[in-house]
Amino acid sequence: MPNDRHVVEIMLVEDNPGDVRLTREALKEAHVDNELTVVPDGEAAVSLLRERLAARRPSPMLVLLDLNLPRKDGRQVLAEIKSDQELCTIPVIVLTSSAAEQDVLQSYRHHANAYVTKPIEIDEFLRAVRSIEGFWLSVVRFPPQ
Repeated sequence: MPNDRHVVEIMLVEDNPGDVRLTREALKEAHVDNELTVVPDGEAAVSLLRERLAARRPSPMLVLLDLNLPRKDGRQVLAEIKSDQELCTIPVIVLTSSAAEQDVLQSYRHHANAYVTKPIEIDEFLRAVRSIEGFWLSVVRFPPQ
């Protein structure tokens, strides 16, 4: 019997090891098979996406992006992804601790697909990540690669 398992590739751009661990835990509990690539800074995220394009490898199906990153912040990463003809169709969900109205507005101006503020409580954080996966990986149809 052929393996018809569909694995969803997610890029998590996050420099906080605790948030990475919690995100992995929440995704592990989900019903959708996923492969998580963790990138610790914005510059590395953009470089990895461009390397994949150059090598004609598929882009991740979803990017979870923190705003407060070293080397290149998430605002710049979002702007670069969404202004690139070949990357702009990748759904980007801003997953950040910032609840600042300016960050929300700027993210949507740069065409973020969603903006989620990280809850402080662990259970709430896990619930937020599960809800992202429940909608984005179970309901949403992605553009062809």
